[in-house]
Amino acid sequence: MVTISVLLTIELPASHSLKEKRGVIRSLVERLRTRLRVSAAEVGLQDHVGRAQVGFAAVSGDLATTRSLVDAALRFVDDALLGEGEVIDTVVEETVLG
Repeated sequence: MVTISVLLTIELPASHSLKEKRGVIRSLVERLRTRLRVSAAEVGLQDHVGRAQVGFAAVSGDLATTRSLVDAALRFVDDALLGEGEVIDTVVEETVLG
């Protein structure tokens, strides 16, 4: 079993209120869950207007499949944030069990 966890720090200069920011992040997290079937959540900086932290994780039976899914999710995030914000930091952790 292979698990890859990703922590993204996102800058949202177009969001001028927590309500605007939460709308962007909520939409992003929901689309990650439904389109790419990864576990995703806003995990930090909830009360910071201009930044957010989103975490997601992917699990599969082999490393290549899991890496491919994570790469697709990262491309999706970049595309989804166009005009709204950008990823300014990415932390990736791989765990292989068995």
